[in-house]
Amino acid sequence: DEQLVESGGGSVQAGGSLRLSCGASGFIPSRYCMGWFRQFPGKQREGVAVIANDGSTNYAASVKGRFSISRANAEIYLQMNNLKPEDTAMYYCAADLKRSIWGGAAWDDEDNYNFWGQGTQVTVSS
Repeated sequence: DEQLVESGGGSVQAGGSLRLSCGASGFIPSRYCMGWFRQFPGKQREGVAVIANDGSTNYAASVKGRFSISRANAEIYLQMNNLKPEDTAMYYCAADLKRSIWGGAAWDDEDNYNFWGQGTQVTVSS
């Protein structure tokens, strides 16, 4: 069975860094679009970053230049630098097993993703 497990969340001061990891099992993540989303209390999940099977990436405007998505074997990473209090959220890893590239699909639409991890909390204090 397909499974995603996130780790690496925690508490950090503004300006600090964290690296989130997502371990995938039951499928080969490099064949598909893999994304990171986050959810603020009372809000829907929003797309943070995505990586396609060809290695192309896309980022939300709010994190571009600060966050970086990458993968190695069965792990997907989100390197988060220069963190801000407004980055405080629950972060989720997601897999779109219907696509290898996002093409004309909206990479940041959570409805396009089939499988989700349980989430990892990131808290940034000022």
